[in-house]
Parts: sequence; structure tokens; C-alpha cells
Amino acid sequence: MKKNYRIGLVVPSSNTTMETEIPAMLRWREQVDPNLSFTFHSSRMRMKHVTKEELKAMDVESDRCAVELSDARCDVLAYACLVAIMCQGPGYHMESEQRLFNATKENGAATPVISSAGALVDGIKTLGAQKVAIITPYMKPLTKQVIDYIEASSIQVTDSISLEIPDNLEVGRQDPMRLLEIVKKLDISQADAVVLSACVQMPSLEAIQLVENEIGKPVLSAAVATVYNILKTLDLHPYVPNAGKLLSGDIISKLPIKEENYNG
Repeated sequence: MKKNYRIGLVVPSSNTTMETEIPAMLRWREQVDPNLSFTFHSSRMRMKHVTKEELKAMDVESDRCAVELSDARCDVLAYACLVAIMCQGPGYHMESEQRLFNATKENGAATPVISSAGALVDGIKTLGAQKVAIITPYMKPLTKQVIDYIEASSIQVTDSISLEIPDNLEVGRQDPMRLLEIVKKLDISQADAVVLSACVQMPSLEAIQLVENEIGKPVLSAAVATVYNILKTLDLHPYVPNAGKLLSGDIISKLPIKEENYNG
């Protein structure tokens, strides 16, 4: 008998990639194990331009989204805007995840909550990487805040490329295969791993495995890390084919799980 899991997605209103890449990876997971099935359920927060002001205003709406999704009795919620978390200061993903979990609990449907921001930090550490090089679609000041957030988590960012695209819809229209050329401009010589897209809105899935094969170092994205944490939270083997080292099934996280969040 198939086991179905309901995946709740807390999504910026202008995001068009979260609901394509994450379902795509979990569809690939279904092909590996026909006894699994996933359905996807979204609630949206208003945001059109990737500015600190809009991101902070959007984050306030995440509580409403978590409550709405808990009405559907999702098995896990994923807050899918990395920079909205990271622009609010180091460690904020833990505060956000706990607050949203508490909102679902108060609604009578305690649901584990992960964030793409927390997932990316966890994913880098799970790979055993201490130094990373990253690509973002953000303006340089926001990329700097992402770097500061990652480095506050004891991970060194050795190099970065900012594509400086302020319109979030335009970010979602980027061709992921362009990353094969963009990454050639990134200095990866000192990096243990590469974050090909430090943003769940910038498409990268088609390029992840290709770039990893080319450079010989682990390659991940915010979306890949989010799927890893979704599978781990559901107590499923974190394997998705052709999605890079983190989802190869060979890497098992030893990071502690927050008991309050995950056990309710």
C-alpha cells in the first residue's frame, strides 16, 4: 500500500521555482520507491522585489501561511525563502522554524517546520564542508548578508557571484543551464563544496549533477538542501537520483534534531 506524504510549502507570492524543483525531486524519489507518493500544498506571502524591506514585511505573513497549511494536516512544512530569513540576522532560521511550529501546534495540528535557510546551512555541514563558494541572484548587499549568515554558522565563504537581479519573477526565468558557464567564473580552488543557487527561486536543478561531475566537488542548492531536510524529517532515506552528493543516499546527517519542533 502506498504511503502518501503531504508537503506544505510556504512560498513568496512571486516564487515560481519552489513549486517546480522540489516536486520534481520528490517525483524522482517516487520513481525509486513506488510505495511512496507526495502531494504539494502551498500558501503564499506577498513579495515582488527582493529588497530587505519587502522581505521583512513578507516574513510577517509566514505565521498565517503555517496555520493555513496545518489546516490541511501536512506532514512537514518548508519555508521557502532563504534570504527572507538570512537578512534578519544570524540564527534567525531557528527562531522562525520554532515560531511557525508553535503556530501550527496552537492550531491543533503540530507540524514539523524546516526552512531553506536552515536547510542550506545544515546541508553544507552534512557534507562535511567547511568552505564553500556560492552563486546568488541577489544584489550585492543582500549577497553580503547571506555570506555573513553562512559564516556565522562556522562555514567560510571563499568566493561569491551576485547576478544582481532585483525582480523576483525575473530570477525565476533564469535558464539553469547558464550556470554551467557562470560557475567557471567562480573561484572554487579553496572551496570544499559549491552552492550553485543560494536561492530557491533561481532554477538550478538541471545543472546540479552536471556541474558536480565537471568540477569533482559536491554541488548543492537551497532547493536540494530543502529536499534533504524534508526527507530526513519524514524519516525517509535522503536519496534522489541525479541531484548531487547531498541527495546521493551516501550522506547521513549527524546534526541534532530540535525535539520541541519535531516531537511537538
